[in-house]
Amino acid sequence: MFLDLISTRRSIRHFTDRPVEKEKIDRLIEAALRSFSSRGLNPWRFIVVTDREKLDQLSAAKPHGSGFLKNAPLGIVVCADTSTTDVWVEDTSIASAFIHLAAHDMGLGSCWVQIRKRDHSSLKSADSYVKDILGVPDKISVESIISIGYPAEQKSGHSKDSLQFQKVCFNAYGETE
Repeated sequence: MFLDLISTRRSIRHFTDRPVEKEKIDRLIEAALRSFSSRGLNPWRFIVVTDREKLDQLSAAKPHGSGFLKNAPLGIVVCADTSTTDVWVEDTSIASAFIHLAAHDMGLGSCWVQIRKRDHSSLKSADSYVKDILGVPDKISVESIISIGYPAEQKSGHSKDSLQFQKVCFNAYGETE
């Protein structure tokens, strides 16, 4: 089942108007909270956003690659207490992947919006912009926002032929067998 799930999941940027049910939101958060974390430190924090006005504001977090949040019925902002661990980026990325896979498993579409190390404008980082909208304290960093909703587009999974097997080595770099 897992291999079927990952072979059919695609990034979805167009959503129907149908809201995501509370039960599904609860399951998405449970999936995120079950993600593995280095040394079990769990530095992540999650902000569930269903408010249309806030989603509209978040859609302007950066000049490119966040606009589709405007039409998403749900956004999950993935953050971390960076004082907890030096591998918070990895931990929040793993939790984000769990959210994406859980969404797909429930018939929802999702797409990652990178926030960390991105600019909102020449004067402000995307991180600061999101923090201002959502009241996130300074000691918390924003990794990403995941847009989620019922897909208004259908995409086939990537074919096995399109996978980059040439980037795989065995026992040593450059060894193909």
